[in-house]
Parts: sequence; C-alpha cells; structure tokens
Amino acid sequence: MTKLSPGVVTGDEYIALIAAAKAGGYAFPAVNVTSTNTLNAVLEAAATAKSDVIIQLSNGGAQFYAGQGMPDGFRAKVLGAVAAARHAHLLAKEYGICVAMHTDHANKELIPWVEAMLDEGEKYYQANGKPLFSSHMLDLSAEPIDFNLSESARLLERMAGLGMSLEIELGVTGGEEDGVGSDLDASADNSRLYTQPEDVLQAYDRLTPIGHFSVAASFGNVHGVYKPGNVKLRPEILKNSQDLVERQHHTGKNPLNLVFHGGSGSEKAQISEAVSYGVFKMNIDTDTQFAFSQAIGKFVDANHRAFEYQIDPDDGTPYKKLYDPRKLLREAEKGVVTRLQEAFDDLGSKGKSIAG
Repeated sequence: MTKLSPGVVTGDEYIALIAAAKAGGYAFPAVNVTSTNTLNAVLEAAATAKSDVIIQLSNGGAQFYAGQGMPDGFRAKVLGAVAAARHAHLLAKEYGICVAMHTDHANKELIPWVEAMLDEGEKYYQANGKPLFSSHMLDLSAEPIDFNLSESARLLERMAGLGMSLEIELGVTGGEEDGVGSDLDASADNSRLYTQPEDVLQAYDRLTPIGHFSVAASFGNVHGVYKPGNVKLRPEILKNSQDLVERQHHTGKNPLNLVFHGGSGSEKAQISEAVSYGVFKMNIDTDTQFAFSQAIGKFVDANHRAFEYQIDPDDGTPYKKLYDPRKLLREAEKGVVTRLQEAFDDLGSKGKSIAG
C-alpha cells in the first residue's frame, strides 16, 4: 500500500492520495476554514479519525483569515489564503495525517485572485521546491463552456509547472457561497443543475494533455441545507460521465477524478453512490459552520452570567475562566471535530490514512 509522509501533499503525492481513495472506495471531506480555530479543528478531527483530509478556503474565508480590518480587501483574500496554507504546512505533519490544501469557488471575477495566489505560490516553490497549495478551483460554470475550458487550460498550464492540480466545475451547483454561485431553484426539473456527460468528455479531451485536474460535475447539488425532498440528487449522471470517457478513451474504470459540491445535508445512501462512481472529494461547510456556532451557543447559554459580568454582583464569583475566549472557542473546535467524525464515516475514509 502507498505510504506518504504526513503533512501537506502536493504534486505526485496528491495524485497518489486521490488514487488510493478511488482504489479503496472512499473519499475525503473537503472542509472550508476561516480561521486558525477552524483549521486546527479539521487537523484534530482528521487525526482523531485516522483519515487524510482536504482543507480549503473560499475567497471570503481567506479574507476573514487575514482579518476583516485589513484595508486592501483583495490583498486580504490573497494573503489570508497564503497564511492558511503556510499554517497547514507548519502544523499538519505534527498531526500525523496527509492534508491537501485547496481554494474553493473562483468565478470569472475572481480569476485575478487565483493568479495572485499563483504569484505567491511560485515564490514559495522557488524557495521550497514544492507548491504552496495542492490545487485551486476555477469555477466558470456560469460562462460558456468554450470560455470555461480555455481559461481552465490557460491556468492549468501554469499550475502544472508547479506540480499543482486544477478543479473545474461543469454544470451549476445551486445556492450561493461567499458571493459565488447561482441562486437557482433547487428542483429536479432545473436542467442547469445537471452536467451533461458530453461536456465532461470535452473537458477531459482538452485538459488531460496539460496536467492533472478534477471535475465538480453537478448532479443536482445545492450549497447549504434544505428540507428533505427539495433537492433531487442524481448520482447516476456521474456514472454516465465516467462511462462515456471510458468508452471513448479505452481507460480503466472511473478515469475522472470527481468532486461532490454541496455535501452538507445530503442523504448518506447518495453519498455512498457518488463515491462508488469516482468521487474522491466532498465539500462540507454549512454543517461544520453550524457545529462550530452551536457549540458556542450552548456554552454561552450554560454560563450566561459570565458573559454579563466579570464578577458576579450577587456573590462575587469571578468569571474570568469562563469568558476567556479560549474556553468557548475550544468548545467550538470540539463541535467541528465531532461533526467531522460523521463525515469521515459517511465517506468511508475513517482509519484509512496513508500517512506513514
């Protein structure tokens, strides 16, 4: 069995991580982070589950990581992502698991964000001999497919030179995340929510000669959590795409590296079905946001006087040990760790880390 050194994996190591997941019939949660607390919680969760994991930042998450008070918002989006990646490079190996560092949805307006991160990545590569990130996502699913694939090819050429991978999106994931996305009606008859296998084949033909890439192929996915029955997932679309590429290029089974967006709230049976069709990565954000915030709410409710008074006016009790931010933030981290154990179980990756 392939074994990789613990820490952030890039280049051939990232490819080996994906191959191990597909061969083993499991996938990784790709968890959006916004702070050192959320990033550390993901590392702890993965170590607890003995699973490898993907950590990612949206443009807004990266900006928050750098600080909402940073005057240049664009630079904050770039440097926040860089800071998070450096944080992971420094600490991930200490947790004894493999971590892929990724950035999430970047639409047409955010192409300069990706290019600026690549500027920083090239500096890091020159100094360290490896890329800063494992992969970036370019989400041009709202644009004509010719533009989507031409821009994807252009940026993949640059990424391939660093040993990086590119994630693209075909079809539109419903809902909205950090200002990127389409607030489409999440209904089964909305054809834009379902990727056409012919488009996936076109992407495979265009990008495979350039470098390593993955595809977020939409099969009814919607960002966020919706009441049961309002989102109609059709994982068989993924199988149809895999089968078409396999027939046309005489490849082995599941030649595409597929990504499942909008994983929060999905039915477990459909998660398992999607993984069986070559999904190696499932994004999870909404559920971990709730787990983080719910834990804080419970802590504050249980100790409400500590958040009203430094010293209790009735009996003189000092509350410093309770309103110390580390107390409630640690509870929030534990909430994320607990929720992610369910995700590792759902995706079948628990106990299957290839770090050694």
